[in-house]
Amino acid sequence: MAKELRVGMIGYGFMGRAHSNAYKRLNDFFPVQHRPVLKAVCARNETKARAFAKVWGYERVETDWKKLVAADDIDLIDIGSPNNTHAEIAIAAARRGKMVVCEKPLAMDVAEAEKMVKAVEKAGVPNMVWFNYRRVPAIALAKQIVDEGRIGRAFHYRATYLQDWTIAEDVPQGGAALWRLDADVAGSGVTGDLLAHSIDTAMWLNGAITRVTAATRTFVKQRLHQETGKVQPVNIDDACMFLAEFDNGSIGTFESTRYARGRKNFNTFELNGADGSVYFDLEEPEYLQFFEYKQKQSGKKTESHLTGWRKIHTTNSEHPYMKHYWVPGTCIGYEHTFLNALADFVMGLESGKPTQPDFRNALQTQRVCDAVLKSAKTGKWEKTGVKL
Repeated sequence: MAKELRVGMIGYGFMGRAHSNAYKRLNDFFPVQHRPVLKAVCARNETKARAFAKVWGYERVETDWKKLVAADDIDLIDIGSPNNTHAEIAIAAARRGKMVVCEKPLAMDVAEAEKMVKAVEKAGVPNMVWFNYRRVPAIALAKQIVDEGRIGRAFHYRATYLQDWTIAEDVPQGGAALWRLDADVAGSGVTGDLLAHSIDTAMWLNGAITRVTAATRTFVKQRLHQETGKVQPVNIDDACMFLAEFDNGSIGTFESTRYARGRKNFNTFELNGADGSVYFDLEEPEYLQFFEYKQKQSGKKTESHLTGWRKIHTTNSEHPYMKHYWVPGTCIGYEHTFLNALADFVMGLESGKPTQPDFRNALQTQRVCDAVLKSAKTGKWEKTGVKL
């Protein structure tokens, strides 16, 4: 008999929908023992929360997250609310003995993140951060290739994450839809929102980032604030570029902006090593490009006259996660990355081997983000203090 996993969702926005879809579809695709039950959704706007609950099938609506966290019929708190709420909710949930899963970035800064890690570890509650891009089959295959030693000694890592949705000067800041442009709510701009994904992926594939030097830009200096009705300074970073040194001796470049006209969610990375390279582009998520410099021939590694890039269509059953879905040649989508993450979390509950990234792992990404923002202010190389 399936064991209920009673979910309390905080937030009804983009991530609330993505997570809710994962809970509803988990048992359709993955043979796990737990069955998610959508018990309650919590948000300040009761009218919108009720509409969300009706669509997604939540049993009730709460407007006070403290009441939700204290509820006896909730096993797991899912934090999909703005960044400045993460720490208080997560710490309170952990103290109540709830499992906690949280959207990225983990916190507003390292100090908050450290308190969150301390809380979940003291309580001994399962926890996870929704760095969903790890669960793209092509990216998971890249991790497999690296772990198999097919890249060899790493030399270069380069990542880009480009969007264009804030270029217009009349786009306001603040409020339910545009809180990401308000530093008091978001903590940072593209560094925490976009580069956090790039940093997590990079350290998952290539190890710890130990030192960074960065530059940021805010192109539109003032915007109307939707909540105050006043034109206020914009304090988030619209663009960020940084250089990185990895613990393994390789070097990296990272670029992110919301001012790349024509780019909607352009997320790429390339890792170059002595024996091969991998390249991924989220705009073609079903593909991983792999360059193999050396191939085994007659049991011996030799250079091959067939050396070249290959474009792997990651839809075969032997590719990560794909055995749970369709026949080879048919693709899965963005929403499945959250489903895959949830499945890993639940399988971790059942096996006793916690899934990654947990709060402690996500704290390391937070350390890099903070070092990047500090470097942008000081103009110097800054150490991250990351230990993986």
